[in-house]
Amino acid sequence: MGEQQLTRALGSWRGTGEPLSTGLARAVREALLDGRIRAGSELPAERRLAAALGVSRGTVTAALARLRETGWVHTRHGSGSLVRLPAAVSGRVAPLSATGDAGAMIDLRRAVPAAPREQYLEATLRAAERAGHVLADHGEPGPGLPELRAVIAARYTREGTATRPEQILVTNGTRAALTLLTAHFQPRVTAVEIPTYVDALHVLRAAGTRLAGFQVTGDGWDLEQLASAFAAARGGLAYLVPDFHNPTGTLMSPNVRRTVAELAARHQVTVVADETLRDLDLRDEPTGIPRIAGALLIGSAGKSVWGGLRVGWIRARASLVRDLWRHPLAGPLSAPPMEQLVATELLSDLYPVLSRRRDELRAQRDHLCALLDGDDRWRFTRPPGGLALWLRLSATPADTVVRHAGEHGIALVAGPHFAADATLTHYLRVPFTPPCSVLDRVAAVLGSC
Repeated sequence: MGEQQLTRALGSWRGTGEPLSTGLARAVREALLDGRIRAGSELPAERRLAAALGVSRGTVTAALARLRETGWVHTRHGSGSLVRLPAAVSGRVAPLSATGDAGAMIDLRRAVPAAPREQYLEATLRAAERAGHVLADHGEPGPGLPELRAVIAARYTREGTATRPEQILVTNGTRAALTLLTAHFQPRVTAVEIPTYVDALHVLRAAGTRLAGFQVTGDGWDLEQLASAFAAARGGLAYLVPDFHNPTGTLMSPNVRRTVAELAARHQVTVVADETLRDLDLRDEPTGIPRIAGALLIGSAGKSVWGGLRVGWIRARASLVRDLWRHPLAGPLSAPPMEQLVATELLSDLYPVLSRRRDELRAQRDHLCALLDGDDRWRFTRPPGGLALWLRLSATPADTVVRHAGEHGIALVAGPHFAADATLTHYLRVPFTPPCSVLDRVAAVLGSC
């Protein structure tokens, strides 16, 4: 890479108030992450680069030393310096936005994992090698590639829910799955948890359905409110996240699952159970998790693998899958065939990814719990799974804490965003997806509020 090409790639990087060498190192990292610099590119010699950037050679030397120490640059004696993604990035659990490595802000507004880079790239190569039959076809995915439907069905069967491939409809994520189901059933009222998955609220509101809420805390589901909400949603839908609930991390007990099934039968409510977080079981001694009898099941690879893998699914009776497939929205909400091939490769052998992810998330959860425990300004229940802590603030409104955190470089989301009725003003979600060093900073900022 020539010095002029690198200068253009770095863009405007001065004027941030930080030392020039720090700013230059940051600019190189950001350009590499944005794709403006290709990993493996050779950097110009220090003297030429300094002249092109209008800085001293010492500034360039210090910036490269910083990048070399953190693994972003590799120098081979006599052969120059190459930019690269360090192992900490390629094997990370948290995305760059959640650690501050992609900019000044630690962005925790989404509790999401980073891609398992090595396994993802290997799966992509394997998918490309056997893509001939897909590329030779018309490209319309229909209800999903047969091999992916078979892999998903086999996972359900292994977990005790006998499933045939024709009971699986592949979508481009859980939001797409919920959108398609809502468009098909056109519910007048939908029962929803408070709090719940933000994007699910967006989907349901856009469909014009009235929301009947019931409370979930770190201690579980409010059964009286649950019964009232199902009665209000008679003949409609109920959207639930029973497995490591988003955002509380709570696991629905077998007794509550039976109650949900009974209420659904009594009030003719169709239950949609979102199992996106089911794989993120952080219990020390996991046991089998039963499913809600009669529920339609939706899931995706978004939390277990990566949000950028836009593949989800619906598990339902085969006749309903056929009806959904014929819906006008089924095509636009389906996943591209090549992504389905990649998902097939990853879901066929997910254990290596999940094993490491669970271990790291468990350690990070425990670290954050230890940092926040014993402070009377909030209380929380240690979640058995999921990606975040759900804090109940004792006095300070959550919006105040969010503003304070933002002023100190940390972006969080207050409780009302997760509520169908704009309540939960004293609740705050704090993801434990970042590494412990970042969680230390998060806890310090919360403690200074």
